[in-house]
Amino acid sequence: MKRLRAIATRGDTPVLALAVLTGAAVAVTIAAFEYLSATVLLERLLDRPLWLMAIAPAAGLLLAALILRHPGRRLPPGTSDEFNRAFHDRNPKLPLRDLPIKLLAGISTIGLGGALGLEGPSIYAGSTIGLGIRDRFRRWLRREDVKILLTAGAAAGVAAVFKAPATGVLFALEAPYRDDVNRRALLPSLLASATSYVSYINLIGHEPVIPFLNDPENRIGLDVKQLALKSDTDVLWFDAADLAGLFTAVEVSDVFGALLLGILAGLGGRTMAWLVRWAKTQSKSPTFLGRVITGGASLAGLALVADLAFDAPLTIGPGFEAMEWVVRPNHGLGLIALLFGLRIAATIVTLAAGGVGGLFIPLAVQGVILGQFTGTLLESNRPGLYPTLGLAAFLGAGYRAPISAVMFVAESTGGSFVVPALVAAAVSQVVAGKSSVAEHQHSVRLGHLERRFTLPVTSALDTDVLTVPPDATVAEFMYLHVLGRRERSVAVVAGVNYLGMISLSEVSGIERSDWDDAKVGDLLNTELPSAQPTWTLRDAIVAMEHSDVDVLAVTDADGGFIGMLSADDILKLDEILDETRS
Repeated sequence: MKRLRAIATRGDTPVLALAVLTGAAVAVTIAAFEYLSATVLLERLLDRPLWLMAIAPAAGLLLAALILRHPGRRLPPGTSDEFNRAFHDRNPKLPLRDLPIKLLAGISTIGLGGALGLEGPSIYAGSTIGLGIRDRFRRWLRREDVKILLTAGAAAGVAAVFKAPATGVLFALEAPYRDDVNRRALLPSLLASATSYVSYINLIGHEPVIPFLNDPENRIGLDVKQLALKSDTDVLWFDAADLAGLFTAVEVSDVFGALLLGILAGLGGRTMAWLVRWAKTQSKSPTFLGRVITGGASLAGLALVADLAFDAPLTIGPGFEAMEWVVRPNHGLGLIALLFGLRIAATIVTLAAGGVGGLFIPLAVQGVILGQFTGTLLESNRPGLYPTLGLAAFLGAGYRAPISAVMFVAESTGGSFVVPALVAAAVSQVVAGKSSVAEHQHSVRLGHLERRFTLPVTSALDTDVLTVPPDATVAEFMYLHVLGRRERSVAVVAGVNYLGMISLSEVSGIERSDWDDAKVGDLLNTELPSAQPTWTLRDAIVAMEHSDVDVLAVTDADGGFIGMLSADDILKLDEILDETRS
């Protein structure tokens, strides 16, 4: 028995086993969430009269706001952003008691026609379940594994809702950073994602998330009726020559088109990121009733305009119907551009009104519409090419997750158009710059010491220090502080006001016989900087280096002395954190 326990708790075994458990639990949760929001509510809503579809989003936003406000005790509407926030917290927390509240608010928003995606609540659910399992089995895990199950849970959530396990892994690894990935969580995320995918498709089925990507005529750009059937079943088989032609048929014009689309998607991603940041700010306003009424009325108006233009309220829901409409041939550039604008407006309004949902699918929708616009403009004769490239480019630019975006295209299309999709996604990243629709993203992973430098100076501040008054003599300073306490620099403080620093360099020119008469206040250095409590340790180190000192006084905004910060205390910060860890 002891030997079995030793094996079970050896190395990575516990975290890998718990990753599998996380994947299964996430799949069941997301299956129930999707069934209620997409099947029970949204599919039925889309069969109702136009007037009912137009007013339904307002009801969903109001219900979501009330759920977050009362049972949720004023929970914020964020979902996938909460994964990023928790990932970068020292002690990540996503209480399990909040999960049903967020899921119910997401069902209300999306199921009643809000223009957000299912993946946001799915990522939140996966992250929360991963942390919950980590807390339950904490004694099995190492300290460095604290965030592994958080990431694995997020990967499982994406893998389930998109039926794309590799995309789930890559998205969870890319999402916390704009220009980096979280490599340490790779293996547990793979196991969680695979488990979640297998469990999910057995509960929900294999139907594609974005149907047009799996349409052979759209995906390949050929008339599949001209290819010979190799089977008596309903499955269409291709021989090796057919497949080689399909996956290597990349024309020079495709690459140039991908470059143009990458530029447009990068600009669109920057604009979308700015609008999303504005909308998230609006969603945090305390007067929820006003924003819900305004948002609901705006969504109703957008649905009516869309119905007049397209004979269908294409602004309702995450946008799958809009994608299906736009990839059909013979639509004019004006109508496609109008749909692009209406869908962006619907997403931003839903977000600003406090709706709960994700941005992955809305970004994918904008990319498909932009891609179809570009393909129509260039008079492309390859159906499905430009919408697919647009999806990869716009999604990658918006979330700063180009690898995930291209992988989603690869998994959804069976590998077609991957080469031009890589080009489009890469160009869109360059054009989009540092903008992102996701909050709490860091630029890159920080090293062990670099992470410490982002902490506030208060984390290494010593407030139990002796100071010297300005009327003290040099002899008192030398005997009490330098010889008695081996301090080379001491803060000079009158009452509570910081005046400057006194150190050996200031008294070095004073004769020993004059120590009893010379006053500290006449010799102190007032040119040295003092740190503020809002500074980070990095700010303090830069100030120390600039002034060539290894200690800084820390003062408040009025010049009141708070304490001292030394380079030695910063270097010993790991020991301090270990002592204070809960």
